[in-house]
Amino acid sequence: PLRAPLASLSTAPPSYSLPDLPYDYDALAPTISPAIMQLHHAKHHNTYVTSLNGLLAKSHDALAAGNLPAALAIQPALRFHAGGHINHSIFWTNLAPASQGGGSVPDKGNPLRDAIDKRWEGGVGEMVAKMNAATAAVQGSGWGWLVAKGGRLEIVTLGNQEAVVGDDSVPLLGIDVWEHAYYLDYKNDRGAYLKNIWNVVNWANVSERYDSALKSK
Repeated sequence: PLRAPLASLSTAPPSYSLPDLPYDYDALAPTISPAIMQLHHAKHHNTYVTSLNGLLAKSHDALAAGNLPAALAIQPALRFHAGGHINHSIFWTNLAPASQGGGSVPDKGNPLRDAIDKRWEGGVGEMVAKMNAATAAVQGSGWGWLVAKGGRLEIVTLGNQEAVVGDDSVPLLGIDVWEHAYYLDYKNDRGAYLKNIWNVVNWANVSERYDSALKSK
C-alpha cells in the first residue's frame, strides 16, 4: 500500500529561480559589505534554490512512483531549503540603501507606525530593542521576525531556515543571523550587526507587507 502508483502526478514539479536584488551588491555598504552581499545572495541563496528544485523533482518522482516512504524521507531537507528560499526572498526586499529610503522610519499616521506605537509603549525604539535582544539570543543559526497575527504585531524567532508559515502569522520583517549574513564584516559581534542593520531596513516594504496583512484578515 505504500508503493501505490499515483497517476495524477503526471505534470512536472514546480521550479523556482534566484530573485534579482532590487539594488547593487555594494548598495548597503558600510552596513553590509559587497563581499557579504555577493556571497549571501549568489552563493547561499542560490544553493537553497538549486537544492529546492532538485528535491522537488525527487519528491515528485517518488510520489509518481507511489513510493511514499521515499517521498517522506525527502521532506526535512525540502522544508529546510524551501524555508531558505522563502526567508531570503523576503529579506532582500526588507533592505534598501539610504538613497532608496533605507533606515527611514515611517511617520505617525502610517498604519504600521501606529500599530508599533500601540503595541510597544516605547514605540519604534522599544520594538527595535526587543527584536534585537530576541534575535541576538537565537542559538546557532536562525532568524528574528516581526510578524502580524490577526492584526497584532509580535516578535518571534525561528531556528535554522524555519519559515513563518502555518499559524496565521504574516512575516513583515526578517533579520538573518546565520553567520554567513554578517561574519565577514562583524566577526562574532552579532550585536553590532543587529544594531547597524536598522540603518538599511526598508520600512516602506515592511509597511506594505503590514497593509497587505490587514487586508487579508
